[in-house]
Amino acid sequence: MTRGTDRTARSRLRGWGGVTGMAVACAVTASLTLLPLAHGDGGYGGGPSGRGAASAVPAGTAACEDPEASVPASSGGGPSIDRIKERGKLIAGVDQNSFQWGYRNPETRTLEGFDIDLVRAIAQDILGDPDAVIFRAIPTNQRISALENDKVDVVVRTMTINCQRAGQVAFSTAYFQAGQQVLAPKDSEIDGYNESLKGKRVCTAEGSTAYDALKAKSFGAVFEDEHEGTEQDRDQLTVPNQLDCLVRLQLGEVDAVVTDNALAAGQAAQDPAVELKGDGPFTTEYYGVAAKLGADDLVARVNHVLVGYRQGGENSPWMKSYRTWLEEGLPGVEGPPAPKYRSN
Repeated sequence: MTRGTDRTARSRLRGWGGVTGMAVACAVTASLTLLPLAHGDGGYGGGPSGRGAASAVPAGTAACEDPEASVPASSGGGPSIDRIKERGKLIAGVDQNSFQWGYRNPETRTLEGFDIDLVRAIAQDILGDPDAVIFRAIPTNQRISALENDKVDVVVRTMTINCQRAGQVAFSTAYFQAGQQVLAPKDSEIDGYNESLKGKRVCTAEGSTAYDALKAKSFGAVFEDEHEGTEQDRDQLTVPNQLDCLVRLQLGEVDAVVTDNALAAGQAAQDPAVELKGDGPFTTEYYGVAAKLGADDLVARVNHVLVGYRQGGENSPWMKSYRTWLEEGLPGVEGPPAPKYRSN
């Protein structure tokens, strides 16, 4: 870091209070609080209402035309379920740095959030115990490899379902609707995903749909590795975890972040000096629970869990978890997306 950059960072930090320290602390604890992976390996909110009927899509077309269509729900077993039962623990890949989704509460030292509630519901259904879970912290760019290399049984980590990933992992039905949006300081001239990004340094997480969105249309933003700057500078633009983007924004090393609005709302809740820009998300995306490709018995069981998780209207487990973790930052969500299933 140059002297000029150092002065800028210190100046910016004076306006951020202690939030940077909290964010850095969350990132540093990743290797201390969860079992780590071994080395070497559109608008939001209701979408289709959870009160609507499930739809079926022919299996032959589901993979690339409608990736949100999953295998039918089932309470039965199979080889993947048997392995989990024999072990006595569900191994779940999660985030511990995404406020309100999956994060370590600094006061209670427990892992909390919307995604964590869902993991515990899956463990309750399969093993009869919501605490029968081994949590493994995984960065964004290792979600798929963690499944491929059998490091985890499931990934529940704000993972967007799309055609590319549907060819690499097996997804459950969608459990949340989100979309990409820009996060920037409140006093920034950046006002959305538009020409105001031209020449601005934008941070994304490696392996994220935000990076893919910028790759398709960047509006002249600087975000890729081939742009000018030292190796250190380039590394600051594409990071392993989304929280790293918030830290870099606070340090003045980037001008904006592009990420899921659901994650950005959590980051804005951590820091009152930043906000979501624009009228809303510029994509429509759905989160799913991911399992290893071919583990259809486990995916069917997760879909069975999600059926019950959605039921009950305002008193459903889904709505209770939403009100606990997400409603303040993402108000107005009426319910989960309706499930889509592939026909046999």
